[in-house]
Amino acid sequence: MADASEINPAPPTTVLRPRSTRLAPPPPISCPPPQFTPTTIHPNPNAEALASSKTPKTPRTPRLSLTPRFLTPLGSPMRMALRLTKLDPQDAWLPITESRNGNEYYAAFHTLCSGIGFQALVLPVAFTILGWTWGIIGLTLAFIWQLYTLWLLVQLHESPETGMRYNRYIQLCTAAFGSSLRYSHCCGTCVALVMIGGSTSRLFYQIVCGTAACAIKTPLTTVEWYLVFTCGAVVLSQLPNLNSIAGVSLIGAMTAIGYCTSIWAVSVAEGRLPGVSYDPVKTGSRFHHVNSVLNALGIIAFAFRGHNLVLEIQATMPSSEKLPAHVPMWKGVRVSYTLIAICLFPLAIGGYWAYGHLIPTNGGMLTALYQFHYRNVSRSVLGMISLFVIINALSSFQIYGMPIFDNMESKYTSRKKRPCPWWLRSLIRAMFGFGFFFVAVAIPFLGSLAGLIGGVALPVTLAYPCFMWLKMKKPKIYSLMWWLNWVLGTLGMLLSILLIEAGVYVVIDTGIEASFFKPH
Repeated sequence: MADASEINPAPPTTVLRPRSTRLAPPPPISCPPPQFTPTTIHPNPNAEALASSKTPKTPRTPRLSLTPRFLTPLGSPMRMALRLTKLDPQDAWLPITESRNGNEYYAAFHTLCSGIGFQALVLPVAFTILGWTWGIIGLTLAFIWQLYTLWLLVQLHESPETGMRYNRYIQLCTAAFGSSLRYSHCCGTCVALVMIGGSTSRLFYQIVCGTAACAIKTPLTTVEWYLVFTCGAVVLSQLPNLNSIAGVSLIGAMTAIGYCTSIWAVSVAEGRLPGVSYDPVKTGSRFHHVNSVLNALGIIAFAFRGHNLVLEIQATMPSSEKLPAHVPMWKGVRVSYTLIAICLFPLAIGGYWAYGHLIPTNGGMLTALYQFHYRNVSRSVLGMISLFVIINALSSFQIYGMPIFDNMESKYTSRKKRPCPWWLRSLIRAMFGFGFFFVAVAIPFLGSLAGLIGGVALPVTLAYPCFMWLKMKKPKIYSLMWWLNWVLGTLGMLLSILLIEAGVYVVIDTGIEASFFKPH
C-alpha cells in the first residue's frame, strides 16, 4: 500500500494566520482517504479558511492500460492478459505478431487460402469406397466436427485465467499438455505444395504452348519445374510478416474458389462417363474392406487441415477489452467456412457423379479432368484452371511456411535478445524453401499416402482442441461441455489410431512405387 503522503499529500501552508495561533501538525491520514474529515479533526479558528483553500486532490491510481475507467483492474481479468502480452518484446520481432493490424477480412482471406487446397481434389476418391450415403454423411460430420474444434481454438486464444494470449498453436499445446508439437504438418503440406505446383506448372506450359510447339523445344523435366515453382515461392516468402501477405492470401482464396468451382462445373457439364458405377468398391476380405473404409475416412480428414494456423492468424489482430480478438476472428471464420462448404461439397458430390469409380486415386479431380476431357474442353479453360492451381499453391505455401519461419526466427531472438536481421531472415526462408524442394524430389510418392497422413494429422484438427478446452477451461464435471469434449477428443484419438493402421495396411497391400529422386 502506498504511504499516506502518496495518497493525500499535505498542502503547503499558504494561508496567513496570527502568530499567536499555532496549528497543530496534521494527524496521520488513515486509508481510505474518503474517511478523512478536516472539519472534525482540526477544530481551530481557521477551519473555514483551510476548508475554503484549494486542497490538492488525491492522485489517481496509475492506469494499467488504455481501457475504460469504469472497468476496475481487479474486475477485468482480460486487462491482465493484454498487459502480459505487451510485455513480451519478441512479439514485435517475429513474423506472426510484429504487425497487429489485421481484421475479420484478413482472417477470412488467410483461412480461405489455407482451408481450400489440393487435398479437396481427392474427396471423390473417398466416395468410391463409402458410396453416396456414407460419403455425404462422413463429409458432413467431419465438416461440423472440425468447425466446432475451430471455435474452441478461437476461444482459447486469449485466456483470462492465466493472463496469456497464445499466438501460436505450439504455445497453446505447451500450456495445455506441457509438451510442444513441431510444425511437421506444415512441412509436409509445403512439400506437397511444391509437388502439385511444379507438376501443374509443367501441364500449364504444355497447354499454353501446344503439343506441336512443345515437341520442337527441349521441355523442362519435372525436377526443373519443381525448381521453377520453388523459386517463385521463395521470392514471395520474403514478405516480412503474416499481415503483409493478406493480398497474397486474397488472391489465393479467389483462385481456390475459382478452380474448385471450374473443375466440378466442367466435369458435370461434360456429363457422366460411360460405364460409371456408384456401387462401393469391395475387393478382398472383410478385413481388407474395413481398412479401405478407414482409409477413405482418412482422406476426408486430410481435406480439413489448417487448424494449426488458426491461432497464428488470430495473432495478427489487435485485442482490447471492448473488442477481443476472438470476435472479429470468428466473423472471418464464419464467412470463410461458408465459402469452403460451397466449394468442397459440390466438388465431392459433382466429381463422384461425373466419374464414379473411374476417378483416379492419384490426383483426384484434376487428373480426371485432363485424363477424360483433355480433347473436349477448350485449352483456355484448362489453362485457366491450371493457372489457378499454381497461384493457389504459391499463396498457400506462404501461409503454411510462415509458422516455420517464425519458429526459426524465435530461436535467434530468444538467444540474441534482438530482432533477426534482414539478411538472416532472407537466408532462413530461402534455405527452408529449397529444403522443401529437395524433399519433394527425394520422396515424389508422398501424394499416395493421403489416407495415412490424414490419420496422423487428425488429432491436431479433431482431438487436441477438445482436450485443450478440458485442461484450460475446466468445465464442470458431467456438464454438456465436459461430456462433449471428452467424447469427441477420445473418439478422435481412437479414429486416428485406426486410420494410421488402415493407411499402413493399404500402402502395404496395394503397394506404392517408392521411386526416390525420380518424380514423374
